[in-house]
Parts: sequence; C-alpha cells; structure tokens
Amino acid sequence: MGETVQQFFAVKAKIAAAEQEGRREAGAVTLVAVSKTFDAADIRPVIEAGQRVFGENRVQEAQGKWPGLKQAFPDIELHLIGPLQSNKAKEAVALFDVIETVDREKIVAELAKEIARQGRAPQLYVQVNTGSEPQKAGIEPRDAVAFVARCRDVHGLAIEGLMCIPPADENPGPHFALLEKLAREAGVAKLSMGMSGDYETAIAFGATSVRVGSAIFGSR
Repeated sequence: MGETVQQFFAVKAKIAAAEQEGRREAGAVTLVAVSKTFDAADIRPVIEAGQRVFGENRVQEAQGKWPGLKQAFPDIELHLIGPLQSNKAKEAVALFDVIETVDREKIVAELAKEIARQGRAPQLYVQVNTGSEPQKAGIEPRDAVAFVARCRDVHGLAIEGLMCIPPADENPGPHFALLEKLAREAGVAKLSMGMSGDYETAIAFGATSVRVGSAIFGSR
C-alpha cells in the first residue's frame, strides 16, 4: 500500500473517530479529497482505494485531468472549491457536480443561465467570508441569509449548503459555529468546513463535509 493510500485511510479513521466523539451518526461526514495540483496518476490510487468525492480549485486544471477519470469511474463526485470566475460558469456547470464557491450576484446569474441551457444542475453552496478578510472570496456573514434567499427567489436556484475558510491565524471554532448558525437561519442542510489542520474540530461543530488535501496527498 502506497503512502498516499495509507494517509487516506488514516484520515478516514480520524473522521470516523470525530463523528463518534461528536455523537454524530457514522458516515454523516463526507470526505472531499482535495486533489488540486496533483495529476491523474497521483489521484488514481486513492480512487482505487474507494474514495469517490474530490475537490479542485481551478476549472481549467480540473478540465485537464478529470474527464478521463470520470469516464473510468462514473460515480466520481467532483467539487469546485476555489473561486469561480463568471466567464468559467459554462465549463464549471459542465464538469462539476458541486460548486461550493457561489458568492456574488453575477456568478449566480451566469450559473442560472448555464444550468437552464445545459440541463445539468450541480449542487450549489454559498461561500461565506466568516472572518471578513478583504483578500478572501465569500459573502459577508451579515448578507449571507438574504443572499441565499435571492438565489432561490430571484434566480430560481436551489442552494444546498454553506462553505467557509476561517482565517489561518484564528481559532476556527467560532467561525464554524457562525456558519452553522447561518445555515440554520438560511434553511440549508449542508456545511462544508474544515481542512487538513482542523477538520476534526469542524466535525464537532456540525460539518457535513470536510475538505482534506495535504493530509492525504502530502505537501504541494
């Protein structure tokens, strides 16, 4: 068994332990294996070990490696977890099963247009900038609930969940708690939060999916 596969199983075991510790149902948390910057040859052993949900940051990079892998493994679920430019909405709707980074009106309008045109509807999450960091994508927490409502009422798009990336130098717990509160207020069920350094904490705060890259694939 290769090192990457061993690390994958170690992460799965920690997720299961965190579910138990947090009195969550076994299997309640989905592992999104973040495969950005790794090529198909690096990813395939993890797929063969049973992983089916992956996350990519860039549409263009994902287009280079995932169509072939999805053809070989049709049950792959691919998440876009990096910022989406409006001029990439067409490609994103065609390739991704989940888009986690909806954060402004222009993107919503483009996605609505492409979903109608292609007849393909990826699940959509709204990214919330819980730390109000100027350099980071995501909608302000105070605007998140109204934004989810506009996505539904104005653009006719179902929003499945919320996503956040807490500030690197802060305790992530309050950010995860804030996202969970906003999700309840907005009436959405899914919470994408937690990465390699804090996914066990995120599970304690109600994460339904965690985005883990370096703990599986190693440093980039």
